[in-house]
Amino acid sequence: MITNPTRQRTLRGHKATRPTPRAANNADHQAVLAWRLTPRDRWIIRMLHEHRVLTAHQITALAFPSFRSGRMRLRELFQWGVVDRFQPFITVGTAPMHYVLAPAGAAVLAAEDGLDVKELGYRHDRAFGVAHSLRLAHTVGVAEWFTALVDRARHSDADEHSTLGAWWSEARCARHFGDLIKPDAYGRWASAGGEIEFFLEYDFGTEVLAKLAGKLVGYAALAEATGITTPLLVWLPTSRREATARRLLARAWRELDDPRSVPVATAGAELLNPEAAHPSPADEVWLPLDTTTGSAGSARRELHRLLDAWPHVAPPSTSSADGESALGPDSTLALMAPAPAPMPPAPISRGPSTGRR
Repeated sequence: MITNPTRQRTLRGHKATRPTPRAANNADHQAVLAWRLTPRDRWIIRMLHEHRVLTAHQITALAFPSFRSGRMRLRELFQWGVVDRFQPFITVGTAPMHYVLAPAGAAVLAAEDGLDVKELGYRHDRAFGVAHSLRLAHTVGVAEWFTALVDRARHSDADEHSTLGAWWSEARCARHFGDLIKPDAYGRWASAGGEIEFFLEYDFGTEVLAKLAGKLVGYAALAEATGITTPLLVWLPTSRREATARRLLARAWRELDDPRSVPVATAGAELLNPEAAHPSPADEVWLPLDTTTGSAGSARRELHRLLDAWPHVAPPSTSSADGESALGPDSTLALMAPAPAPMPPAPISRGPSTGRR
């Protein structure tokens, strides 16, 4: 009727039902999840807790063989109250679905680590608050940077032995090193016999470059305090912005008491080949800061070959697979969930009657 027209939303499919937050945390629902959740599901839970938000495309690239299979499984996790989702507004096109940790997922994670949900530091309103954060695009951009590395490792030749050994979030880095530095991430990459650990400064084109250059003082202080020289990677959106940043970084770098304690390399996203099957920061796009201008074109290196430019930098310690002990974890972090392995668990074979993917 004209006085009561049919709404477009009523023409859509049935909306998935979900347990309420209270029901999601009761014993019956947790018992059901104990049977339903796969190792990959539990890994996704940990990744969402560590990195706050991941898009459907990122989760698919990280852990699923196809977008369809990833979308179907994420829908089930949403129905079970394990993950939550939102779709931010963008001016052109349609944004992918963004996923955050939901109460049932937080309860699973806390139980696995022998903690209460409060000790885990999880709050549903805070988890969903990232949807309104002015840093949402930056957070998703950093996740996309590391997702490309994982995707590269998953599709690399077996003889390359490519793997992302560590991926710490900005929050974890801040808890470890916040009195000196606040990098966007810490990572460890290995491929073809080469390995490098690094801090990442991800420039989205909005930060004042002089402020970016000023951060080198903090990295120098960290190197002096720990006795560990950790390379700093600066990722910029364009080659033009990279050139400007390099001038300011070089000036600040030369003014350090010991510039060798802060190896710096830069790269621009424009340097990636969009026609490549799996373009990633592992490609030959990195230019050490101390490279002369005349040889810049031929001095670009692959990520795992950067240490060849810095022979004074020791290879990463093998005492910890995730780098946590190697960088000296703070005792105040005892109640934090450990950093998840960046690489997804290996697929497992299931009988046809389990009902799980």
